[in-house]
Amino acid sequence: MAIASSLQQYLERNHIYYEVISHPRSGTMRAAAHCAGLPEDAVVKAVLVEDDDGFMLAAVPASCNVELNKLAKVVNRPVDLATESDIATLFTDCEPGALPPVGAAYGVDVVVDDSLDDRYDLYFEGGDHCTLIHVKGEDFERLIPEARHASIRDSGR
Repeated sequence: MAIASSLQQYLERNHIYYEVISHPRSGTMRAAAHCAGLPEDAVVKAVLVEDDDGFMLAAVPASCNVELNKLAKVVNRPVDLATESDIATLFTDCEPGALPPVGAAYGVDVVVDDSLDDRYDLYFEGGDHCTLIHVKGEDFERLIPEARHASIRDSGR
């Protein structure tokens, strides 16, 4: 499949230099990091959640999970994981479970775990389970200018 068209258009429209990294098909972001030989903490996992206001993406390192209680405190309302059908409806050009954390490309707000701040390099799903997108940390910030930053990862690390 390669890079999702919505993501590719958004990257190009915002003049973001990116590199496409192919890797063997993987089922999790941790596995994708390992397949690509990358540190888990530099690979961004995006999780779609739902609340009374709609949908949002939560972005955490591949080595972590989203702590829904922490996220709920950040947005001041309860949140739950979105359904597979919600994901398919919003991310029509992505394989199930291969969500890019670039919410603006899909009209979705983003909350980013603060452990991803100030990273020199970041990698994230390109829309399938075989492609990672590499951008510089400062460019990632340009892709998500409206994102909130907070500690939303699990503390079991």
